[in-house]
Amino acid sequence: MVGQDLRNWNPEDEAFWQSEGKAIARRNLWISIPSLLCGFAVWLYWGIITVQMINLGFPFEKAQLFTLTAIAGLTGATLRIPSTFFIRIAGGRNTIFFTTALLMIPAFFTGLALSDPDTPLWQFQLLALLSGIGGGNFSSSMSNISFFFPKKMQGYSLGMNAGLGNFGVTTMQIVIPLVMTLGIFGGEGLILQNTSGTLIGKIPAGTTTWIQNAGYIWLVFLIPLAVAGWFGMNNIRDEHVSPNIGSPIGAFGIIAFMLAIGFVTASAGLWLMLPEGTGGSGWNVSKWIVLPLVIAATVLLLKLIPGQVGQNLTRQYRIFGNKHTWAMTVIYTMTFGSFIGYSAALALTIKVVFGFQHLMVDGALTHDTVNPNGPSALMYAWMGPFIGALIRPIGGMMADKLGGARVTQWISIVMVASALGVAYFIQAAYASATPEQYFLPFLALFLILFAATGIGNGSTFRTIAVAFDREQAGPVLGWTAAVAAYGAFIIPKVFGEQMSAGTPEYALYGFAAFYVLCIAINWWFYLRPGAYIKNP
Repeated sequence: MVGQDLRNWNPEDEAFWQSEGKAIARRNLWISIPSLLCGFAVWLYWGIITVQMINLGFPFEKAQLFTLTAIAGLTGATLRIPSTFFIRIAGGRNTIFFTTALLMIPAFFTGLALSDPDTPLWQFQLLALLSGIGGGNFSSSMSNISFFFPKKMQGYSLGMNAGLGNFGVTTMQIVIPLVMTLGIFGGEGLILQNTSGTLIGKIPAGTTTWIQNAGYIWLVFLIPLAVAGWFGMNNIRDEHVSPNIGSPIGAFGIIAFMLAIGFVTASAGLWLMLPEGTGGSGWNVSKWIVLPLVIAATVLLLKLIPGQVGQNLTRQYRIFGNKHTWAMTVIYTMTFGSFIGYSAALALTIKVVFGFQHLMVDGALTHDTVNPNGPSALMYAWMGPFIGALIRPIGGMMADKLGGARVTQWISIVMVASALGVAYFIQAAYASATPEQYFLPFLALFLILFAATGIGNGSTFRTIAVAFDREQAGPVLGWTAAVAAYGAFIIPKVFGEQMSAGTPEYALYGFAAFYVLCIAINWWFYLRPGAYIKNP
């Protein structure tokens, strides 16, 4: 069965599941997880790389560096839209192999670009765009795994895939600072101008650092993972999964073409939003206008693909006629969107808020004086994503026993309270000459917020698996993940805007208000007396 296409796959048949199904499903899951982990790492490594670029004195403004995380975030989210539909069109094995192999391109060229501080901004922006491939991989990975396991194990299996896959964020935040301290891939090192840090301590200014390793290190994992995906995973060739996928080469071509559509719409959206000095139009069109346009354009252009692909998409687009698709899109955005957005923004937020003294000069608050007592962002930023990812399978298992909507409701209340607490301490820190005094309560509340997003992410998987039939559950998982992933763009963008305005707490107030809306939607659809589906 290794590498072979599967037919008559029925994990709900207990005899089949115990005799052969379980072993096959687990093998596919345990290849899927590290592949997804590397996807997350390559997608979101700009949050760490940009901090180190500041420490090394790369000739870019903070606002320009914020655009790199924003570009990767928006592109990764947009690429999840076509990725949602890859499994039925191209097959699981073909999809995971090809999309994992594609990650080698941004990983290699990011290392090359970082080796030279004179690399122009547009090249980093292009590489941030390409790293979005890693973000898109989540939708196809989750859709694929949903077909392998029975309903009774959906919370567990999807929680494991997403939770351990999301460890890519934590792994990246720990590995990159460490590998930058060694010249393991050769090349010339750069000299730190500011104090940096790793998991095990601070690194003083004047130390040699190999920032290019932040890209090269992922090739060590991606190459064997691509081999494992090709030889160890399976396509399910049944009617409700991947009935007509054709040859692998044809499948790769379809995937590449659909990804190209996502790149085009994401690039157009970025051009409309970004300032002229960062490669944009300078029109500064509101993100709240552009993002719906990007999503709608991507969905429409995919639908216009002629032939069997377009017909296949028409069938999968039936999910948009189901009201539960839209309810779960909003609820899932609360959990995963928050997790991924905070993961992308936390390191740079710690650097900007606590790494500088906020002094009143000539009647105006300034934020340019380095704080010698500030915490190292690279020492702490990994903790939130680590907790959020680690606890996600627990959220799935809790939901399997207690019901997904009930668990989601509990954690939503926790998210509102912790977001308001973070708002209080970030406001105090951003107006203080000694912001470090507020760091511990800020970090503690942020870790609680991360834990709540992880539990809620696991519980929403259970709700989707129960609320939708077998054919629709996979595409719905992919679609909701696509929309939620825009959190990786919106949250860093909102933080950056509000910090520029001197009111970072407003970002948290807005997020808390959104969580209250999600509480109401979850109650109306799944918990109230007479709910459409009771506590799925």
